[in-house]
Amino acid sequence: MERKLYIMGLGAGSLDALTLQAYRLLQKGYPIYLRTERHPVVELLNQERLAYKSFDYVYDEAENFDQVYVEIVQQLLNITMNSTTPIIYAVPGHPMVAERSVKQLREQAKSSGIEIELVSSSSFLDDMFNSLCIDPNEGFILLDGLDFDETLLDSRMHVIITQVYNQEVMSEAKLALMEYYPEDTMVTVIKAAGVKDLERIWTIPIYEIDHINDIDHLTALYIPKGSQLIQQKSFGQLVDIVKRLRGPDGCPWDQEQTHDSLRGYLIEETYEVLEAIDSGDVDNLMEELGDLLLHVVMHAQIAKDEGEFSIYQVIETIARKMIRRHPHVFQGDKVENVEQVLENWDDIKKQEKACKQAGEQVESILDGIPKGLPMLMYAYKQQKKAAKVGFDWDLESQVWDKLHEELKELEEAETTAQKTDELGDALYAIVNLARFMEIDPEQALHNTCRKFEHRFRYIEEQLKKEGLSFKDVDLEWMETQWQNAKKVKK
Repeated sequence: MERKLYIMGLGAGSLDALTLQAYRLLQKGYPIYLRTERHPVVELLNQERLAYKSFDYVYDEAENFDQVYVEIVQQLLNITMNSTTPIIYAVPGHPMVAERSVKQLREQAKSSGIEIELVSSSSFLDDMFNSLCIDPNEGFILLDGLDFDETLLDSRMHVIITQVYNQEVMSEAKLALMEYYPEDTMVTVIKAAGVKDLERIWTIPIYEIDHINDIDHLTALYIPKGSQLIQQKSFGQLVDIVKRLRGPDGCPWDQEQTHDSLRGYLIEETYEVLEAIDSGDVDNLMEELGDLLLHVVMHAQIAKDEGEFSIYQVIETIARKMIRRHPHVFQGDKVENVEQVLENWDDIKKQEKACKQAGEQVESILDGIPKGLPMLMYAYKQQKKAAKVGFDWDLESQVWDKLHEELKELEEAETTAQKTDELGDALYAIVNLARFMEIDPEQALHNTCRKFEHRFRYIEEQLKKEGLSFKDVDLEWMETQWQNAKKVKK
């Protein structure tokens, strides 16, 4: 015997929103199960003496909403499997709009051999569009207040947030929204949209939305499309700006740029980010990260103009890579510590390279080090990779011996070519010593350069105070000031 489950919508709240098809189905005498009795149309069932059962008690017994939906779905599947007649499961609004239990039912019913038939009624969205006078064709985003992800916000779109049924949920939504929108952005809280005598509308600043007491399960929050200023927070807006800059009516300079022409600027912006990190100036770091992000978008737009790839393919590639390289997060693998995470990361990278290089040149242990790295960093990574396969000194004392040997050879070098070669060997040995000491040579040299700059600027300040120039003083005077600078706290 074929088992059948009707999943029908009760409409947004008004009796007029219940379709004739849904009304006729209710009259057939099939067992009726409601997700919740808390809906205005349920009064119609009472008036017509239609028997029904609701799952409201599940909400009281379950610890969270996930458990609620699991329990409802399991009960409905069992009831339908053991019934000699079709079963009706009625939910508020349209069965396919913001109904998690319906989604789970449809996924599981097929494997249970249960036929599902959807019976539509008007969604609350229809009444929202009417009450708010908005055209969905302009673009809108529908979000769940109980599973709110602010990364999905886009100020170029109308935004409607459901399930904001009490002040606690509304407060959480407020805090998330104020990360994206100015706190005084005017928004609309609407209760029982389109339901005669029940509809209420408040248009207030975001920071006040959790001050409203008279909200319930029929309440939604609406954020209108933002002004040009608010839209500047959208990643899509940044992509559009760069596209326009390189477009026919854009900027001549931006139109002429290529991957190669921007190379120097990219390096410069990267170092400015590092400088901002070192300074501890978070406002400057925010600005410099923006400059670096602009380069990512610009390079992606250049590639798109050439028919190569788009910014969204860039995002997809890195997202796939992060998921692939974190199986302990996304695939349930177990790791004991950070070291195991790094080992897995390297193993996965090797597998990726093996796929890329199939049929090409033989893979080297040293592959994968970016050629554009500063050479101290490049040497450090090169030595670290070689050490992983045993190509390394056993003791730090051996590294010191090698450094002394290289310095002696540098001292004895005669020609410029010999000196260049031996200086490189000595620098490489110093990097190796830093690795044994677990010191980042790039950072160590960076610290020394900053220290030199501080002391040299101190000398310049003393010259200025005394009305002198470098021509007026000798090395002994500068050395004295240098020593004084060491005593001055940075």
